[in-house]
Amino acid sequence: MTPAGLAAVATAALLCSIVLGGLALVAIVVAARSIRSARAAPPADAAAPVQPEFASPSQLAERNTQLAETAARLAAAHLLETRIEASRRELVAWISHDLRTPLAGIRAMAEALEDGMAPDPERYYAQIRGQVDQLTGMVDDLFELSRIHAGTLRLSLECVSLYDLISDTVAELAPVATHKRLDLRFEGESGLSILADPRELSRAVGNLVMNAIQHAPPGSPIVVSATRHDDGRASIAVQDAAGGIAEQDLARVFEAGWRASEPRTPAAPGTPAGGGGLGLAIVQGIVQAHRGEVVVRNVPGGCRFEVLLPPAENAARVPV
Repeated sequence: MTPAGLAAVATAALLCSIVLGGLALVAIVVAARSIRSARAAPPADAAAPVQPEFASPSQLAERNTQLAETAARLAAAHLLETRIEASRRELVAWISHDLRTPLAGIRAMAEALEDGMAPDPERYYAQIRGQVDQLTGMVDDLFELSRIHAGTLRLSLECVSLYDLISDTVAELAPVATHKRLDLRFEGESGLSILADPRELSRAVGNLVMNAIQHAPPGSPIVVSATRHDDGRASIAVQDAAGGIAEQDLARVFEAGWRASEPRTPAAPGTPAGGGGLGLAIVQGIVQAHRGEVVVRNVPGGCRFEVLLPPAENAARVPV
């Protein structure tokens, strides 16, 4: 390249450097001005400075009340959780005991039969069958209670005659009452009908009657009645003469697994034993599924369990 060409290239490079330097200087100046503007500009809410809010005495009192109510609810929830856990432990303990007792008897009688040591094999077979029936009943109770607690109990509603349903239930349990020399009788109004699941309702009534049979002393009466309550609901009552229930225990009789520290009346030999403290809990679950309620109160000489169910026109709205 000639000296003239080299001079032209150097001149062009110099001009380009000057131009780029000028552009860079302009960019630096613009950026500096933007930064100064941003620093000098007041915040968006500077026109309305935040003022601290002071609650009025009434607002403070209201918030204190809300805090106190929340604390009370938390304490009640904790107490309920503690009681549920205690009931669960009692239930496990009673079920373990009630399962172990018949199993031990079955094993002892089976070994005696196997060794040819049973003096009366037919009687042993009958006793084994009775123990198996007891275990089956306990398993059925556990399954029923699990469905109730899981909310999976489904009702097949139909028009039910309380007179027929209760009289059939009483007739089924009459041999057990006769064995204990109890006066089991039914006093019901004919023509009293409700919308209910006959199988589940019969189970609830049967549990109440069996509870009375287990506690009633020999020779005492057990009266089962079906009447119309003053408020229009159907009333199914079971009253015994087995002595009252301690007042502090009345609120717990429907808890699963709970049993009184002292039985009202010892069960007679041959009378089916309790099913782990599940019977009354199942009664309450079935009755509540029918949108009813079950209550218990002491009466002279005994206690009275009463199931209150909505009349047919209201029971028709019970979901199934």
